[in-house]
Amino acid sequence: MKNSKGIIYTLIGIVVLVGIIFGIHSLTGNASNAKSATITVGSQGSDYDIWNHIAESKQAKKLGLKIKVKQITDGVQLNNATAQGSVDVNAFQSYSYLQAYNQEHKNAQLAALGTTYLEPLGIYSDKYKKVSQIPDGSTIAIANNPANTARGLLLLQSAGLIKLKKNFPALGNTNDIVSNPKHLKFKEIDDTTGPRVLHDLDAVLISNTVALEGHLNVLKDSIFHEKIDTDTRENINVLATAKKNKDNKNYQKLVKLYHNAAIQKYIKDKYDGTKVEVQKPLSYLK
Repeated sequence: MKNSKGIIYTLIGIVVLVGIIFGIHSLTGNASNAKSATITVGSQGSDYDIWNHIAESKQAKKLGLKIKVKQITDGVQLNNATAQGSVDVNAFQSYSYLQAYNQEHKNAQLAALGTTYLEPLGIYSDKYKKVSQIPDGSTIAIANNPANTARGLLLLQSAGLIKLKKNFPALGNTNDIVSNPKHLKFKEIDDTTGPRVLHDLDAVLISNTVALEGHLNVLKDSIFHEKIDTDTRENINVLATAKKNKDNKNYQKLVKLYHNAAIQKYIKDKYDGTKVEVQKPLSYLK
């Protein structure tokens, strides 16, 4: 009887020991998988090129990050993919664009992980060298998507060409103009076509991503452009993810990685300083 009990206790001990071993293996295996999990970063244009460089950098390897970069050229589709999970983090949009998306997609909310840069929006003209030279009745091209329409109108106000109503909303439009002393006309265009229509219009508002693709430098070729101040803080670009993932530690490491000194030198050299680094807390945007 004693021998039987001894055998039973021995068997129980073995089972418990095996369970512990397999449990530890499972936990360490999961931890290893979590650490080495690939992060899919969705991007477009010059940001796509930047994140391909970052993904291959030794700085990413030092942080233990494996990054796969996916290109989706339509902004709404890229945000949809992020909300749905086929993209983990995206890198292409301003904070105001993110806000506009969230307003229009109540069931697909995104959250900012951190700031990256301000890519100044510029006013370009083939006909005039200064904003003051733009004559009465001129036609100005502005973006036809809500976030960039509002941003463009704010830039025109900063340039002294128009005046907007107080409490101008994030998705404001030309109906919110209260003073237009030069009787400017506004033509809404697909903002990716800005450089192509520059010859046909008096002035065109072009985002820096599109300007770079059209071989334009906002700091040198525009006749007026945004500066970093409280009026432009909502135009600062961010890394974004699905709202449920905003506290993911590995995703947050991407913000730190972007601001690494070696990465910033690469970006500044390659894009001639047109992607102005902004390293601010998210509270600065609000």
